[in-house]
Amino acid sequence: MPVRLLLIAAAAASSALFSSYDAVTLQLKAPFNQLFDRARDDDDFKVVGSLSYSEGGQPVTIDGVQISLRGHTSRRESECAFPKLKLEFPRDHKPRPLFAGMNGIKIGTHCGEASEDGVTVKYGRLPNELSPRREAFVYRLLETLGVPALKARPARITYVYADARPGQSPPQEQPIVSHAMLLEGTEAAIERMGGHGEIDEKTFTNARAQFSPADTGRLVFAEALIGNFDWCVKMTPDDTYRCDARHPLWNVAAAATPDGRTRPLMYDFDVSGMVTGRHPWFTDVFSDAFVPSKSQADVEALAQVQRARSLLTRDELNATRAQFVKRKADAYRTLEAADLDPAGKQHAKRYLDSFYQAIESDEAFYRPVVATAGTKMYANPNGAAVCTSDGAIPVGTPVSEALKTDGAFVQVMVLDALWHWAPPAKCPAVRQGPVWIEAAAISKDFPKK
Repeated sequence: MPVRLLLIAAAAASSALFSSYDAVTLQLKAPFNQLFDRARDDDDFKVVGSLSYSEGGQPVTIDGVQISLRGHTSRRESECAFPKLKLEFPRDHKPRPLFAGMNGIKIGTHCGEASEDGVTVKYGRLPNELSPRREAFVYRLLETLGVPALKARPARITYVYADARPGQSPPQEQPIVSHAMLLEGTEAAIERMGGHGEIDEKTFTNARAQFSPADTGRLVFAEALIGNFDWCVKMTPDDTYRCDARHPLWNVAAAATPDGRTRPLMYDFDVSGMVTGRHPWFTDVFSDAFVPSKSQADVEALAQVQRARSLLTRDELNATRAQFVKRKADAYRTLEAADLDPAGKQHAKRYLDSFYQAIESDEAFYRPVVATAGTKMYANPNGAAVCTSDGAIPVGTPVSEALKTDGAFVQVMVLDALWHWAPPAKCPAVRQGPVWIEAAAISKDFPKK
């Protein structure tokens, strides 16, 4: 069989696990203490365990499963007491239909035992079993909207410690049963999309050179919809928005396709607003005073979709908006049908509402922005410039409607959508209240028609 057909066959087989959104029940037995003690500092460390489940009414056990840790910040003990896992099946195992065509599986675990809304201090992660259920819903929502992403399925996993320690909380002598999420592998997802390999960080240059405008727009809008800021793609050769030279891609895979293009593939949403409900860093970057609703979700959605105005043409922006609006009803139906906790469903609706409010009409989307290079901010119409060390306001930065007018100047709130003044380059004046800028520097006609 030709290689291309083999890839398609493998992708079709591996999709069996993700053909349903019903929670799958599994048991995983392993020396978890040994794994957590060693693998947090050793990326290559693995332990051997067994995976059990029922299929067609018959018990199935896969012995010799290699288990390692996965993730970036979630590996830290301060973030997750029970971090994300990766399972690799033994080469000689006989695959049953549930895992047919698969060499292993990724697991999004419960992470910890925190209270319902107790996010971690450093990264704002929700370390309890509500998180994987909510994140699995996010993947389902993206699929509904036609956004390329990995596939996920909710799970209920019983963890059995083969090296239980006394006096732990929860007790390790008893099985620990928690909600979890099973996640498709990146290679399988790329094959499913018709791709033939992943472009790594060393090869990827920037989105303008390698992504189509349609894919770039879909990516930026989708991240805004779910309230996710834990991602980055270097958009242009000189782009520094949340990226650095080491990571031109972060939580976005780049799939090589037969037509020579590269397509973005989204994943990792455990610190998105839809999952956690809030971002502890919000006041370090934004101010809820920018919008009359005082809603942080409204501000976050505005920030990301407004940034897109600096990346795409007006026709490209309008085409992207139309795609998402066309599937709006489907998105809300997916939410209504989702098996989520009440707070999780409320968070998801809040971000959906904020997103569509920000893009549906031209009036809402084409807000005033700074459109003139070199524009400065002032404390008052006759005062000294503020944030002088950080230079001028970047073109494309959103501002509010004028609060006051004095000659050639207007008083406005500024939204740091381009993260120009984000830590460590802080400028408190941007978040603490209105500033004055030249009225002629502001335009709604950006980008130009």
